[in-house]
Amino acid sequence: MKTFWKVFAVSLVFFTLVTLLGSYSYMKTKGVEEDFDFTLIGGAVGNEDIAYEEEEAKKDIEEIEDNTKTPREAESFNSLKEAFYNSKRINAVLLGMEDVRTDTIIFASFDPDTKEVNLFSVPRDTYIHRKGYDLAEQRKINAIYESHGIEGVKKAVSYLFQGAPIHFYVKIDYEGVKKIVDSIGGVEVVVPFDMKYDDPTADPPLHIDLKAGRQLLDGEKALQFIRYRKGNTKKQGYIDGDLGRIKAQQEFIKSFINKAISYRLPVVIKNGYPYVETDIGLFEALYYGGKALGIKMEDIKFETLPGRAEFRRYGGTLLSYYIANLKETRRILEEIYNVKPPKN
Repeated sequence: MKTFWKVFAVSLVFFTLVTLLGSYSYMKTKGVEEDFDFTLIGGAVGNEDIAYEEEEAKKDIEEIEDNTKTPREAESFNSLKEAFYNSKRINAVLLGMEDVRTDTIIFASFDPDTKEVNLFSVPRDTYIHRKGYDLAEQRKINAIYESHGIEGVKKAVSYLFQGAPIHFYVKIDYEGVKKIVDSIGGVEVVVPFDMKYDDPTADPPLHIDLKAGRQLLDGEKALQFIRYRKGNTKKQGYIDGDLGRIKAQQEFIKSFINKAISYRLPVVIKNGYPYVETDIGLFEALYYGGKALGIKMEDIKFETLPGRAEFRRYGGTLLSYYIANLKETRRILEEIYNVKPPKN
């Protein structure tokens, strides 16, 4: 696919939620070699392919409606390192592309026992320095895809999240966005203010014209809502820039999932699958989609990678960066993975 959607975390999250489930028993974390170095934290990244025979998957799909098991108590670990290696949690990186740059990045983590889903938005301006990439614009996470592809982005996200394993990725194109949103009859959101923006040079051309207020957005209008970042003048747009857009995306995600989980998810997945790029197969996606029937809205938690925005100058260029708070990130991950260090 030549061009992927801009800033459409919702469909990525939805697709990942329904593909995450059931895969934990087929994945174990193992280290892989790095082909570049980060100056942030270290950590192993790895995954194993998920293997299902098609006939076996078809039988599983037929039993989807019987998936009514109650969530079990969460596992507990002595350290984050132990948790990463032994936990049944499944992690994915969700990407929305702007040409060769990742305009949207979400780290998604699912616990199959408790059915808890944690979604972390990673600001595209997040600072991460790779050895040999010293220009100011190369020190942002959204620049990694161009030189290192999907594997590079997965490693970078793993570094930011203390070496957490990234088991797979998901990307979707514009047509897929519209198909999936339209397949559930649209999504209701509150547009915070009039959104108007035109960029005929974008690929595809971008024309946004939404009025403020609560409304039901079809696929086309949903694209406009989640692609909006600023207006044609400096006085228009989110006051807190990209962080404001992330908050709007998260509200959209909540509305989307709240409506989507009431539909027959396998059907929605099948309709949207041709427009999605992922390392999960169709039959696996359908099977995991059935498992998603157990998820409730209150099981899904939305957060942003802890940190702060600040200006820094490199090579004579002054740019705004998002500086990750690694200590706070570790604390949150220990809570999510139920890490309880032994008492001395």
